[in-house]
Amino acid sequence: MLSEERKQDVIELCQDLVKSYSYSGNEDEVARKLETYYRAHGFDDVKIDQYGNIIGVIRGRRKGPKLLFDGHIDTVPVPDPSQWSHDPFGGEIVDGKIYGRGTSDMKGADAAMAVAAASYAEDTGKNFGGEIYVAGVVHEECFEGVAARSISAAVQPDYVIIGEASELNLKVGQRGRGEVVVETFGVPAHSANPEKGVNAVYSMCRLVEAIRTIKPTHDDFLGDGILELTDVKSAPYPGASVVPDYCRATYDRRLLVGETRESVLAPIQEIIDRLSAEDPKFKAKVSFARGHEKCYTGETIEGERFFPGWAYDEKEDYIQAVKKELNAMGFEPEITKYNFCTNGSHYAGEAGIKTIGMGPSRENLAHTIDEYIEIDQLTGVTERYMGIMKALLF
Repeated sequence: MLSEERKQDVIELCQDLVKSYSYSGNEDEVARKLETYYRAHGFDDVKIDQYGNIIGVIRGRRKGPKLLFDGHIDTVPVPDPSQWSHDPFGGEIVDGKIYGRGTSDMKGADAAMAVAAASYAEDTGKNFGGEIYVAGVVHEECFEGVAARSISAAVQPDYVIIGEASELNLKVGQRGRGEVVVETFGVPAHSANPEKGVNAVYSMCRLVEAIRTIKPTHDDFLGDGILELTDVKSAPYPGASVVPDYCRATYDRRLLVGETRESVLAPIQEIIDRLSAEDPKFKAKVSFARGHEKCYTGETIEGERFFPGWAYDEKEDYIQAVKKELNAMGFEPEITKYNFCTNGSHYAGEAGIKTIGMGPSRENLAHTIDEYIEIDQLTGVTERYMGIMKALLF
């Protein structure tokens, strides 16, 4: 069992991290707090990379696998603090819960990973085979897996533990996410003489209705490859008596294992080709969105918004080793999947690294007003992280 001292340690670290505003691109204060904790608690090395990711490592006395714990340190914004019952940056404890932005998503897990690694190293005297890495990742809320690419390149881990909320269950997969952009092009004209132009919005309406006929892909474990319209914008805007010559629609596409950029765009491109053949005035294109964000280090981080899905068979040796150890500790985690996208899109989906998810709290508390984490979940996952270290390190 986790000692009372260590329970207090993880509670206080979580509170301290929550008190720091860390919207994407402003994670520097949280990174420095983690750096201070790592250096004070036996980590052998700490680095902050060009994007601002912080990576701490504890090395065992013997050679062995590299185990990476991944937790993002950015949060979504708090648009209106007055709607909160508790200060979103206060870390206040009420009825066994810590309140604040990022408690569940996911500064609680960040704190638990740090305390678990330090505690495991202390308990074993570092007499284990392998290396424990704890990464605080930036810009995850903007695009999952992009900043993580530099971490896996630097660490080259054998196993990755994603700390996103799972209610202490084991997650062995997730759908990925693609942001699909569809554009239509027209000819501008005065709205008093619309016949002299080509209205790009009308073209978009035709295209949107046709896209709705696409049958979603399906996976028995992950579910449907959803394609959902999320916004439509025309130009010029406001129109001011001008027939719009441009329209852009964005779709959220949930990706299944094995789906590629080409396979996702192909059915939409087929519709565009058909409509273009039927009407020479119809012009459109489809692509994936790209993101560009400024890091607190001054670096620009960018990438295409295509984040693959992934899934592992629960019979995999490493998953069964983790489950066996947790069972021996008296825990009975379910083996299931995430319903949202995580940095696992890079580690497992792109890089093929053996990945598993486990985190404190519930998925539906992320991004909510009065976000909180239950202290029992926070301390419970700290103990389970130590069990995972024992299971995967020699």
